[in-house]
Amino acid sequence: MSFGDKIAWDDTVLPFQLDRSDMRGRVARLDGVLSGVLQQHNYPAPVEALVAEMALLTALIGQTIKLRWKLSLQVQTNGPVRMIATDYYGPEAEGEPARIRAYASFDADRITDDSPFQQLGTGYFAVMIDQGTGMQPYQGITPIAGTSLSDCAAAYFAQSEQLPTTFALSYGRSTESGQAEKWRAGGIMLQHMPKASPYAKDAPSGDDSLVAAQDLLGGDEQENWSRVNMHLGTVEELELIGPSVPPTDLLVRLFHDEQPRVYDSQQIRFGCTCSEDRVRQSLSIYSAKDIEKMTTDDGLVTADCQFCSAHYELDPKTVGFEADTGK
Repeated sequence: MSFGDKIAWDDTVLPFQLDRSDMRGRVARLDGVLSGVLQQHNYPAPVEALVAEMALLTALIGQTIKLRWKLSLQVQTNGPVRMIATDYYGPEAEGEPARIRAYASFDADRITDDSPFQQLGTGYFAVMIDQGTGMQPYQGITPIAGTSLSDCAAAYFAQSEQLPTTFALSYGRSTESGQAEKWRAGGIMLQHMPKASPYAKDAPSGDDSLVAAQDLLGGDEQENWSRVNMHLGTVEELELIGPSVPPTDLLVRLFHDEQPRVYDSQQIRFGCTCSEDRVRQSLSIYSAKDIEKMTTDDGLVTADCQFCSAHYELDPKTVGFEADTGK
């Protein structure tokens, strides 16, 4: 299956609700988005896997933000992989696709044969939401903990939002007959509806790295949560990333007794917001002397976008707050 022949549910997020158990969730399938993200860099295999997982989490979490908002996920650590950053840009208008970009910085000589998550070391997982001009950005942070980035995301929702959350993710290289190997990813995010929050007053506090869902729920809600997660635990890798099972069929297979209800899917594309104007704006804080230090032997100021690898070459006389604008 070539990119041009991609199936209808690739690069989409399908929101759903389980009416019987009062839960909500999303099913995501990424194909071309991951190709767009990963082909920009020559990452080692463990770094590729971490970026793929982070992009999948970004798609699942980002679907809830409003038009024109921006969601950013970021991991900062003291391990071989120093940072992973992703951005999700909400659609500019109804019916338009959302956009995702991602990149990682790492020390190549410190990458080991251990699992991808073990390349992270000690650090934090951050969620940031930018609601636009004039609005105060939101940021929530939780320590790196558990055995995966999805564990970190679940801990963030439990600690910062008091919302029991769980993920089932799958990602990896796929080879179709006659086609080159490429990355695919698929996942399900399941979350209790916000009315669980009254139990949050009794939730654990302090420095605990993970908060269990049962600590946020009580009575029938805890029983429902356990039952639905048992169903989610039966999902198979090919059901998440394979081409044969549509997300709607998967939801029926997993949760048919929970009365699943689906909503309109959200398309996602790889997309970067870098531009020459943005580069000039970022350089506008520097003096002419600072710009001179940045100038190459070829007489240019250069900049590379970490996300999409775009390369910019600028005349040093036209950048900085002392620039000659020709006016």
